[in-house]
Amino acid sequence: MKPREDFSLIKVILWDIDGTLLNFKMSERYAIDYCFNKFHMGTCTDEMLQRYSVINRGYWERLETGELTREQVMLGRFHEFFESEGLPTDQVKVFNDEYQIRLGDKVFFCDHGDELVKQLKATVKQYAVTNGTTVAQERKLRFSGLDQLLDGVFISEQVGVDKPQKAFFDAVWNEIGSYAPDEVVIVGDSLTSDIRGGKNAGILTCWYKPEHLPNKSEVTPDCTIDNLQDILSYLDESR
Repeated sequence: MKPREDFSLIKVILWDIDGTLLNFKMSERYAIDYCFNKFHMGTCTDEMLQRYSVINRGYWERLETGELTREQVMLGRFHEFFESEGLPTDQVKVFNDEYQIRLGDKVFFCDHGDELVKQLKATVKQYAVTNGTTVAQERKLRFSGLDQLLDGVFISEQVGVDKPQKAFFDAVWNEIGSYAPDEVVIVGDSLTSDIRGGKNAGILTCWYKPEHLPNKSEVTPDCTIDNLQDILSYLDESR
């Protein structure tokens, strides 16, 4: 962990959305249940959802490395999940289409993230940087009010490249203007997407890990927080 004074010049915070500002697991639970009911697939138990989450994470990580396309991720994860659970795979596409919509139906903030963004609004510029789909993310941002609180939104599907690729962040700089590396920090829950992406971009990184997970990767964040509000201690004490 770097000392607090390394954050003394921060002018921009890049917020990840799913798993950082918003509780993705709760939205995922709702969306899965809704779709299972709509397509008459029975009940998705907690054990089934856990197995799906592992499959899903694997597909997204392969997207981050460029191994898979977005469409392959969207359909492949459900095809593998349905097949492993003995569910019919003929409705994978319509299931996924509905799932993307329902992910944005209900939003749940992590650690009063909405209040945090409001509090920081007069102090720093704040942008969303997300690998989620346009359909899901625009609905989440609208229903959560984050689209009005943040200074801008960057969705990888619209940008044309995903985190952690440097080109994603280059697209961000092209829109918001140039900042020195020590003037920008990315806050996110994913070491492979957010933190590695920040490292690729040469900016400061803050790993949000509310579940206190160990870092088993080769990526070292500049700071680690268990609660989003902890970011204030880095910013306030350095100003």
